Amino acid sequence: MGVEIVSFGCRLNTYEAEVMRREAEAAGLGGEASPAILFNTCAVTEEAVRQARKQIRRARRDNPQARIVVTGCAAQTEPARFAAMVEVDAVLGNEDKLSAETYRTLPDFGVGAEEKIRVNDIMSITETAGHMVDAIEGRARAIVQVQNGCDHRCTFCIIPFGRGNSRSVPMGAAVEQIKRLVGSGTNEIVLSGVDMTSWGADLPGRPRLGDLVQAILVHVPALRRLRLSSIDSVEADDALVDAIGADRRVMPHLHLSLQAGDDMILKRMKRRHTRQDAIDFCTTMRARRPDIVYGADLIAGFPTETEAMFQNTLALVGDCGLTHLHVFPFSPREGTPAARMPQLPRPVIKERAARLREIGDAALKAHQGRIVGTRQSVLVERGGGGRCEDFTHCRIDAGLPGDVVDAIIAAQENGKLQARPWNSDVSRATLAAKAENGIHG
Repeated sequence: MGVEIVSFGCRLNTYEAEVMRREAEAAGLGGEASPAILFNTCAVTEEAVRQARKQIRRARRDNPQARIVVTGCAAQTEPARFAAMVEVDAVLGNEDKLSAETYRTLPDFGVGAEEKIRVNDIMSITETAGHMVDAIEGRARAIVQVQNGCDHRCTFCIIPFGRGNSRSVPMGAAVEQIKRLVGSGTNEIVLSGVDMTSWGADLPGRPRLGDLVQAILVHVPALRRLRLSSIDSVEADDALVDAIGADRRVMPHLHLSLQAGDDMILKRMKRRHTRQDAIDFCTTMRARRPDIVYGADLIAGFPTETEAMFQNTLALVGDCGLTHLHVFPFSPREGTPAARMPQLPRPVIKERAARLREIGDAALKAHQGRIVGTRQSVLVERGGGGRCEDFTHCRIDAGLPGDVVDAIIAAQENGKLQARPWNSDVSRATLAAKAENGIHG
């Protein structure tokens, strides 16, 4: 069965899963004599931990001879919880999972819960290596990790204790990795990190993320598409704003870590921005780049949230012009200050999350309708899907995964967009129909 990776959570976990695969195989795992399943867990919510544990139990039932190794953020923060599972053979920390030497020593691990654990003090890690991954298996784009960890302490978040303090990949290493990926035919690069807008604060001269983005654009002229993963808008520097506004190779999609739309809740979350800061940033960026589309992380049902406070978060979707929402029902994480605050009833949290998702779905549907009939550059993904430059998903029957296809968005059907190559008969028919109805796009 080789080395099977089951990865949960963020893009960074997806990236690191490929490093894990490479290092585990280099250590000799994955042969017929040593089948292995590596679970790369997420600690953002208790539900993510529950799902990981459920899949671990199922994997053991289906693969009684495989070695099951659990790692990732939840393993880093709760190693004993996973080590106590009879289905688990070993528990590795977030730093240990990236080393072939760790996998070579797996036979030396004991059978008792404590002997299963290899988890170090993540706060002692001061550097992030630019792990060289030539491709992300099964994906059309390559993810490049430029930052790890977080120095902030939002009251709801356990991630700093799973990832450690903020640390940056040096600019030269990041640029060279992207050169290599583009040279091997990669059309889209995604810059990724835990708190990516803090990139550079620990490097000599304290460069900013915008400096890195501009260096990539200058030194990798063959790069067709550069995409940013989640950013904290309040930390966006002028050079970053300039790069997004001036260079069409930077994709017009920003996923913002907003979390809430009410100032009191933002304060209790220990966020660093206000509601108006978020609105002003979105307005400024849209003036610089009119085609920009925003996604956002939003939490429903944070402790002490009143209905009026929640209404402010609902209104933020329209006030910022958000399109792609990631909605999280609040889930208390043991060890965080928010877990000790007065909690809302679970039915209230679930109901508010549903209402927020409903507004998000309506915003996405409206955005889809606006781009029907427009010409789009689509990055083809596996399974007949693709992504427009603004990250809107569409179905497209053209090209191979990783290709960039000049296309027209021909129709919107049941919440899905259908795209066709630009020079097809469908394209001409769609444009003719729009012209007849007085629509231009």
